[in-house]
Amino acid sequence: MDETYDVIVMGTGLKECILSGMLSVSGKKVLHLDKNTYYGGESASLTPLDQVYQHFGKPEVGDKFGRGRDWNVDLIPKFLMANGQLVKLLIHTGVTRYLEFKSVDGSYVYKGGKIYKVPADEREALASSLMGIFEKRRFKNFLQYVQDYDENDPKTFKGVDPSMSAKALYEKFGLDANTQDFTGHALALYRNDQYMALTSLDLIKRCRLYSDSLSRYGKSPYLYPLYGLGELPQGFARLSAIYGGTYMLDKPVDKIVMEDGHVVGVSDGKDTAKCSVIVCDPTYAQDRCKKVGQVVRAICILNHPIENTKDAQSVQIIIPQNQVGRKDDIYVCMVSATHNVCAKNYYLAIVATTVETDNPEAELKPGLDLLKGVEEKFVSIVDLYEPLDDGQDSKIFISKSYDATTHFETTCDDVLDLFKRITGEDFDFSKVKHTDVEAVGE
Repeated sequence: MDETYDVIVMGTGLKECILSGMLSVSGKKVLHLDKNTYYGGESASLTPLDQVYQHFGKPEVGDKFGRGRDWNVDLIPKFLMANGQLVKLLIHTGVTRYLEFKSVDGSYVYKGGKIYKVPADEREALASSLMGIFEKRRFKNFLQYVQDYDENDPKTFKGVDPSMSAKALYEKFGLDANTQDFTGHALALYRNDQYMALTSLDLIKRCRLYSDSLSRYGKSPYLYPLYGLGELPQGFARLSAIYGGTYMLDKPVDKIVMEDGHVVGVSDGKDTAKCSVIVCDPTYAQDRCKKVGQVVRAICILNHPIENTKDAQSVQIIIPQNQVGRKDDIYVCMVSATHNVCAKNYYLAIVATTVETDNPEAELKPGLDLLKGVEEKFVSIVDLYEPLDDGQDSKIFISKSYDATTHFETTCDDVLDLFKRITGEDFDFSKVKHTDVEAVGE
C-alpha cells in the first residue's frame, strides 16, 4: 500500500466503482480500498440467502426457500434505463463485456388503489384505461411533441417558450391532473411535485429518455443484470485491473492524512498510501457530511408474481405521492428466477420510500398491499448523507447516499457531478456510439 497514486477510492459501492472505472480508463493511477470483505458496500448483492438473514439479524433459514446459493439479494435494488446514463457509462468503460442484461417485463403506475401499465407511445396511450378518450388524444399530442422536440431547432418548439414551467406546458396541452401525475412520476421519474416550477425543457428531456429507452426492447424502458447488481462493481474491478488499478478488500482505513487543508494520502495505521485526490462514500468521511433524511426499504420474498401485471416476472411500479397523500413517491420493483437472483418459483420485491413520519415501516403500506402475501420481509431504515462541500479545497470528493428510487438516473447524476468536480470536465457522452447501446439488451 505504501505507494503514490493519482486517486484513492474508498468503498466499492456502485458510484465509487463507476468513478474508479472512468478515472482508470482516462489514465489515472487508482487505488481502490474497501473495509468490507465483499464488493458493493451499501449497494451489495448478498449470497447465499443465509447471508441476507445474518445481515438483518435473523436466524439462518437453510433450504426453506430452495437452494441458498440460488439467491443474490440486492440491498438497494435499482433498474437501468435502457437508453440512460448508466448504460452509456458502462459502454464507455467497457464493463458491458462482463455482464448480461435482461429487459424488465413491465412499467406500472398506481392510481386510485389499482395499478396500470404506463403508456409511453401512441398505441399504448390509446389502449390505456388510465385516461378517458379525449384525454388520450391530448396525451398523444403531448407525446408526439416530446418526440419531435429539438432544443437546437426553434421550429420544433411550436410556440412553446423553453423557459415555460413544466406546469404551464401541461396546461398548454390541456392535460388533466391525473395525466400530469403519471407523466411526471412514472415517465419523467421525478420524486415529488417540486419539478412543476422548473423549466419545461427538463420534463421534455426526461419523457424523451423514457420513450427512447422503451423503444430499445419494447416491454419496458428498464434493464436489470443477471445475478443482481453486485455484478456491476465486480465488473469494474476487472476493468480497473486491466488499466493498472489496484483493489484491496478487507482493508480498514485508520485516517485520511491532510496537509495545509488538502488530502495527501490515507493510512491504515502502519502504511500510508499517498494521493492528491480521494473519492469515497459518506461512511469514510462522516465528519464532512450532513444527514439530509432517511429511506425505508422492505425486501420481500414472494411465492407469486404481483397481481394485475399479467404474471410479469419483473416489474417497476411507481406510486405517485398525490395518490397516497404523501410528499414523496413510493417505489416497488420485483425480479425473479429469470434473472438468476432467487430460487425457482420465488420472487424478490422491494418497496422503498423517503421517510416522512416517525413510523417509517407504516409508510410502505400502499406498496406492501400490492404484494398480496409476503413469505419473508427484511426492513431497513437508512440515513441519507450528503457532503458538506464540493471537495474542491480538500480534494476529498464524497458521494451522496442512495435515495429511494428504484432506477439509476439520480445515481448517475451524482456520478457525473463528481466526475466534473474531480477532473474539471464534463463527461463526454459523444464518445459513446449510439449503436453500442444495442449490445446491452437481451
